[in-house]
Amino acid sequence: MQLKSSLLIVLLLTLLCLISLSLGSVSIPLSEVFKSITFQEVENQNWHYIIVDYRLPKTITAIFVGGGLALSGLLMQTLFRNPLAGPYVLGLSSGASLGVAILILGSGILGLNFGDFLSERWLIVLASSLGSLLVMFGILMTASRIKDTMALLIIGLMFASLTGAVVNVLSFFSSANELQKYVFWSLGSLGDLTWNEVSILAICSLISYLIILFILKNLNSLLLGEKYAESLGVNLKRNRFLIILSTSLLAGSITAFAGPIAFIGLAVPHLTRQIIKTNNHLVLVPSVLLSGAILMLICDIIAQLPFSELTIPINAVTSIIGAPLVIWLLVKQRHIKF
Repeated sequence: MQLKSSLLIVLLLTLLCLISLSLGSVSIPLSEVFKSITFQEVENQNWHYIIVDYRLPKTITAIFVGGGLALSGLLMQTLFRNPLAGPYVLGLSSGASLGVAILILGSGILGLNFGDFLSERWLIVLASSLGSLLVMFGILMTASRIKDTMALLIIGLMFASLTGAVVNVLSFFSSANELQKYVFWSLGSLGDLTWNEVSILAICSLISYLIILFILKNLNSLLLGEKYAESLGVNLKRNRFLIILSTSLLAGSITAFAGPIAFIGLAVPHLTRQIIKTNNHLVLVPSVLLSGAILMLICDIIAQLPFSELTIPINAVTSIIGAPLVIWLLVKQRHIKF
């Protein structure tokens, strides 16, 4: 039964990838998309150029973003044993937002111009990464000094509140043009990534997956409480450090390249539990990873508004489509299986 489910998930993911590659301002037949990605002769060479240089990086980005956010959300919910925990609960998104706000909003206030050193795209990625890294190091240092996991959650929320306040101050003194740039970044985007940027995102994601493999067997025991996990010989300090490190790498790199994308990390673990009916992380981790990728591809397809040249922000789609779905599932189940 599990083999059939796995095959269906892989087939669905493949089909969604093909559909995502075929949709856009230029509609490309699925047969030609398949020929292009399998290095066969394509009827129109312009189609091959569009697919390889623009749509394929976007589709791969959607897979890594959806899977990474869903997996990091699962790790946070397991660590804190809280169904409302998500990948950004430690303040990583807020740190990235502060870095970008300082770049876009603060540079205008201070009269600085960084455009002479790097392109605006790479400057935003660098600023977002630095903001996430600073918060990550702060959280890791805090985690090494305190034993209470819930205290760590509160500290993460305080980091988010503090950075949010600084962003508000910068916004108040900024021009309309600068505010518009910052708002566009905060809406999230899966497009416009080069192959170099996709490669960096893939490397960060793969490193995080390897870290998770080392703690996979201990995740089930954490659901039953820290004292129970310690009685089984689980090194809580080491596991907590690795969970925070892997989540920070995933959420930080994703936010740097795609912006702060909502809903996926919080909701996909719940949706997956409702579907596969298990809390066993040996099954749950790969299922959540694939489910996140599938849901992100669906949201990306909807965001492209098929048969239209318009594209709406991915953040709007993930929340508008996802939130009612989760509410319906939870009302139907009447309780959260956690």
